[in-house]
Amino acid sequence: MQGQNQQQAYDRGITIFSPDGRLYQVEYAREAVKRGTPSIGIRTTEGVVLAVDKRIRSPLMERDSVEKIHKADDHIGIASAGHVADARQLIDFARRRAQVNELRYGEPIAVETLTKEVTDYIQQYTQVGGARPFGVALIIAGIADGEPKLYETDPSGTPYEWKALAVGSNRADIREYLEESYEDDIDLEGGIRLALEALASVNDGSLTPEGIGMAQISVETELFHELTDEEKGEYLTEFDLLEEDAEEKEE
Repeated sequence: MQGQNQQQAYDRGITIFSPDGRLYQVEYAREAVKRGTPSIGIRTTEGVVLAVDKRIRSPLMERDSVEKIHKADDHIGIASAGHVADARQLIDFARRRAQVNELRYGEPIAVETLTKEVTDYIQQYTQVGGARPFGVALIIAGIADGEPKLYETDPSGTPYEWKALAVGSNRADIREYLEESYEDDIDLEGGIRLALEALASVNDGSLTPEGIGMAQISVETELFHELTDEEKGEYLTEFDLLEEDAEEKEE
């Protein structure tokens, strides 16, 4: 009983380490991320791909209001998993930092630089009393000096660089699928296929264009492009991942 009371005391204090060196509120923030629908990032030789699950809770909800992929700068896109309101705050911060860099130095911000500025901002919320950590993880993808880059932010404020990753619910299953299927020489279309197949692997093997979001940033253009429903439908049909019910509705 005494041990439980001690844990509750550490639960209440974000700035206090437990005797075994843990910050419980940060760990709880990671649990909040796991409750979000999955987001996936794939780095390829020709660019980066972002894919997200956009399932909605009710047919009465406008699906366009479900935002999980965002443009941070012309050459950088961000996907999120976790608390949407927290994600909006961090993405707004990232956009401001990208604009400040452009005005101050006259050049686009590097993907790694932006990621570290965002994680430095996140980390401050693990040290300040009266505030809680951000309950969201971000996938930050972009092109820097002609090279595709892919990073993850963690509620603790730690940045990680990846070749392919997933955040949100079913992360372990999707990561296992990516580890088995990812190849270092994969091209952009191959990255799109891998991202869709990874999402489908935890969605009964099929998807609908309306139920997912996708974006790509190619090395050739270095421009963020969010795929339309028509483009997503073409890829799902090509890769034989289109849900049968969706095909009937289209007919």
